[in-house]
Amino acid sequence: MLFVGDDWAEDHHDVEVQDEQGRVLRRARLPEGVDGMARLHDLLAGALPEDAGPDRVLICIETDRGPWVRALVAAGYEVCAINPKQAARHREGMALSGAKSDKADAHALADMARTRRHQLRPVAADSDIAEAVKIVARAHQTLIWERTRHTLRLRAALREYFPAALAAYQPLALTSPDTLELLARAPTPAAAADLTDTQISDVLKRHHRRGIPAKTAAIGQALRTAHLGQPDTVTAAYAATIRAAVAVLTTLNTQIDAMQGEVEAHFGQHPDAEIYLSQPGIGAILGARVLAEFGDATGRYTTAKARKNYAGTAPITRQSGKTKTVHARYIHNNRLIDALHRQASAAILNNPTIRTYYDQHRTRGLNHHAALRHTGNRLVGILHGCLKTKTPYNHTTAWPTTPQAA
Repeated sequence: MLFVGDDWAEDHHDVEVQDEQGRVLRRARLPEGVDGMARLHDLLAGALPEDAGPDRVLICIETDRGPWVRALVAAGYEVCAINPKQAARHREGMALSGAKSDKADAHALADMARTRRHQLRPVAADSDIAEAVKIVARAHQTLIWERTRHTLRLRAALREYFPAALAAYQPLALTSPDTLELLARAPTPAAAADLTDTQISDVLKRHHRRGIPAKTAAIGQALRTAHLGQPDTVTAAYAATIRAAVAVLTTLNTQIDAMQGEVEAHFGQHPDAEIYLSQPGIGAILGARVLAEFGDATGRYTTAKARKNYAGTAPITRQSGKTKTVHARYIHNNRLIDALHRQASAAILNNPTIRTYYDQHRTRGLNHHAALRHTGNRLVGILHGCLKTKTPYNHTTAWPTTPQAA
């Protein structure tokens, strides 16, 4: 076996090759791209015996994505993606002085591959359609997060100089198209007070609101109510920032809708889409997010417990002497845990059996989030069974009513 440490940067890779005894056979700095990959193949071919194949090479690198990693997997090498925190702890055990360099990092990764191979998890290559779902699902969620950030900034600015707008547009939501159109048309208190009921109702009609007369009257009254304000010069400056924020939010709304269509289209092409959609509390968007973060590589999760551990829903136990405590996992995939949290929230609202399971944890004294996490943990186990057997969700099988059935 050859053990390779690959310390990657944006434009190059520092590589070290060790044999089974830990002797350094090769060191090199390779450029990113096709030329670098070709030189790596030549480097490893020169160190391997003539009758050995690429499966006799184990490569450790601190990432699991990108064209470089996919090229390594496609070449037949065994590739292990190392968490940077794990690599840092291993490096600290090798150099107590705290010295650090790219060459030393490559040496630490190669040593980690050689000495801790049994503890490392190889990169499991997902299918191309799963990779595509991951790209569009993450992009869609990132756009939503960006919209939330800009909405909070918009709200903070309005509160500073135009609090009446927050009260007037609260029933419509700040990110709704009609609210953004009204703010763009009248970003100052004086301009908003001059809006007629006809102008307000026309905007609401254009965006298909219900109860237009009542909403128009409430908005007009709130905008014309006297309130504390800022000097005209300061108000004009705030109005300029509001116009910019409204333009950004309008664009984000358009792109979020467009990306949602892409997510649904790509997710619908996946062979496991039917299984995900059959799960309680999961629709196309949540199903795409869960699929994207779990992946679809065969054998990645050998047991339901392994999938739960990766999901971050399974608890961890800390025991020392007579002290034993159970804690939630705070180190997890944020995107995945968010999707599972939303699934559990929807499931307890629409499924009486799952609601009963949630209530049982609440009666034990757990707070809402802890009980929801336990519910999500159970749902992950059910999903694992469905994916393993390639069968859609069956409520009777998932929630047996007798001990014999369980």
